Amino acid sequence: MKPLIGISCCVKAFGVFNTPNHAASDSYVRAVLGPVDGIPVLLPAAGEALVPGILPRLDGLILTGSRSNVCPDHYQGPAHAEGTPEDPARDSTTLPLIRAALAAGVPLLAICRGFQELNVALGGTLDQRIQDLPGRFDHSTPSDQKLASLRVAKAHAVRLTPGSALAKLAGGETLPVNSLHNQGIAKLAPRLVAEAWAPDGTIEAVRVRDVPGFALGVQWHPEYDWSQDAVSRGLFETFGRAAKDWAARLHMAQAAE
Repeated sequence: MKPLIGISCCVKAFGVFNTPNHAASDSYVRAVLGPVDGIPVLLPAAGEALVPGILPRLDGLILTGSRSNVCPDHYQGPAHAEGTPEDPARDSTTLPLIRAALAAGVPLLAICRGFQELNVALGGTLDQRIQDLPGRFDHSTPSDQKLASLRVAKAHAVRLTPGSALAKLAGGETLPVNSLHNQGIAKLAPRLVAEAWAPDGTIEAVRVRDVPGFALGVQWHPEYDWSQDAVSRGLFETFGRAAKDWAARLHMAQAAE
């Protein structure tokens, strides 16, 4: 059986009446159907009450990127600049979902906003506008991304921890990545280990220490270029194998009952 992979959704307004919809980019669905080799399950931003009912049915969890930013109330940060998009419904869902998934051992892959959520959920903080900080560069791309090449272009290289899972996938200690974010990790959560850094020192990848399963986060967007980029594809394949192993263990445990 293929593993069921939860994909976190945002609340977005659609149509002439701006009706709230729960949505995730098709790029994550395609990655699950492709290199993950699983069945995508869109998780509505329905709040913490969703977690105990849905988590036992999942074999893996992808925390998606988004234009919205984690509300600073969750990490005791200053208020966002006026006009910064937030999604409190998503925050109220993903933050407890992350903690529950890690406690249970469900494989987890966190991407961009999801990477930032992972840090906040475990007690870390965020820089809200990296480009405004001394010695840092602009990690964002134009808000009008009509050209698909903007999403997959390699904006800079990251330095990888020798011997880490990402270094093994990359076949070395550097990796070129795309870059589409304003926020980033300020204080690293105690349970996270940084495993990649941009040239300006921005943390670009983390793993969760002392967890029974796969738990990795990246600041860039492998879902955009896995069909052309071997490392992006390998990251999803590795996550997919972890999800399949998790599903197999659950099936064996249920059969033994």
